[in-house]
Amino acid sequence: MTGALSPDRRRFLTAGAAVLGAAASAPLWQPGTAGAAETALPDGVFALGVASGDPLPDGIVLWTRLAPDPLNGGGMPAAVVPVEWEIAEDERFRRTVRRGVARARPAYGHSVHVDVRGLRPERAYWYRFRAGGRLSPTGRTRTAPDPHREGGSLRMALASCQNWQHGYFTPYADMLAQDPDVVLFVGDYIYESAPSATAVRRHEGTGEPYTLAEYRNRYAQYRTDPDLAAMHAHAPWVVTFDDHEVDNDFAGEVPQDPDKQAHDAFVARLTAAYQAYYEHMPVRAAAVPNGPHIRMHRRLDFGRLARLNVLDTRQFRSDQATTQAGAQDPSLTMLGAGQKRWLLDGLHGSPARWNLIASQIMMAETDLLPGDGKLWYYDAWDGYQAERNALLQEFRSVRNPVVLSGDRHLTMISDLKADFTDPDSAVVGAEFVGTSVSSNGDQDQAAFHAQWDPLKADNPHWKLIDAHRGYHLFDIGRGGIDARVRAVDTVVAPRASARTLAALRVEADVPGVHTA
Repeated sequence: MTGALSPDRRRFLTAGAAVLGAAASAPLWQPGTAGAAETALPDGVFALGVASGDPLPDGIVLWTRLAPDPLNGGGMPAAVVPVEWEIAEDERFRRTVRRGVARARPAYGHSVHVDVRGLRPERAYWYRFRAGGRLSPTGRTRTAPDPHREGGSLRMALASCQNWQHGYFTPYADMLAQDPDVVLFVGDYIYESAPSATAVRRHEGTGEPYTLAEYRNRYAQYRTDPDLAAMHAHAPWVVTFDDHEVDNDFAGEVPQDPDKQAHDAFVARLTAAYQAYYEHMPVRAAAVPNGPHIRMHRRLDFGRLARLNVLDTRQFRSDQATTQAGAQDPSLTMLGAGQKRWLLDGLHGSPARWNLIASQIMMAETDLLPGDGKLWYYDAWDGYQAERNALLQEFRSVRNPVVLSGDRHLTMISDLKADFTDPDSAVVGAEFVGTSVSSNGDQDQAAFHAQWDPLKADNPHWKLIDAHRGYHLFDIGRGGIDARVRAVDTVVAPRASARTLAALRVEADVPGVHTA
């Protein structure tokens, strides 16, 4: 096809070697020996670790970022640095299957995204990088099953909301021990809040991040958490962002406080935040930002067992409603017309037994008013009810829809109803809202129950609510999904013990959630 390049294709070519590794025919290399023309780099150049993401049957994204001085801009020279990479079938790298050279460019914070192809489906691989005579930690990853595979199983961990200042990321130590095939992170990877003198761990900097340099430093700080780094190096991640990666409760190009952030200034903030997000996540070239825009909604298949539709519920949404009438306005959109069509096409055309939807914010109703009447969170799907209700009607003709969400800092597991105004309406799906990794710290359980238990009668679709920190673990098979709520006893200390707080099950072709 001739003619002008599309914006996506142009961004892909512009990203160049900063995004893609060189061909597998690159020369062999010996770890720990620098080439004659290689510039030595300081110790700690791989201080931010390694990661992998977005598994395909034949491919995976490998990530690292060169940053010997991570909290002060990275500490790298203003030059392009060659980074060698290799991926092998064994952790001693005796059976290397692909290798090449990527270029870490200053324009992308010396981050490296290698989109490796030609791998075998449903296999574990080990990978590493080398630059300036320095060798990275070794990472382990896994490819997705063959697209025609009917059976098998998938272990998936669901995580969200990790606030550095509220505690340590202790749930990841337990997640590591549970050995998931893939980690789904549905938002609030960083928090943009200013440093607090009373925090468990203080944010770097002097205020909220607004510039690219400031967002880079904030991401770098989070990446130094040892439990988070270990989990990134252990399994592939599928990520999407929510609001705190930019600005609390932002909607499209509207900040939380438009009276304090002018439109042009917020567009510049979006541009910086999206670029820093891309630089620190194991995502493909399709996610290279175009100014204040980034493509994050995408679809991943795990054989014919599960299809994962990853949503973007921030970038295309209308500004939040402020009244109950506004929340029911049919003109409001959470997804935007294009993403909504993409989602419905993917759900109705799916060959998978399970159709998973990663939604950053809660889809089931949360009625906050005991007794008669309704009171909703307008930032969640309750604030976009016409679109939410239409989507739930579509779920009637979708096989085994399960929504995986975050944002709430609570475990909230619910049946999804065709009509939340009618408690007797049909159950059309299930939703698991994962608790936070650390946000809200070690919550007062008595205060939580005093606030939330009186609301259960007005929300009969809730199957479980809880306020412990942790994550959810899913064992997905043809016959059902076994879900475990894994909770830690503390996040205000760097070590914690974990337990299964609750076990639930979703039966295949039986909508809703049941106690296991």
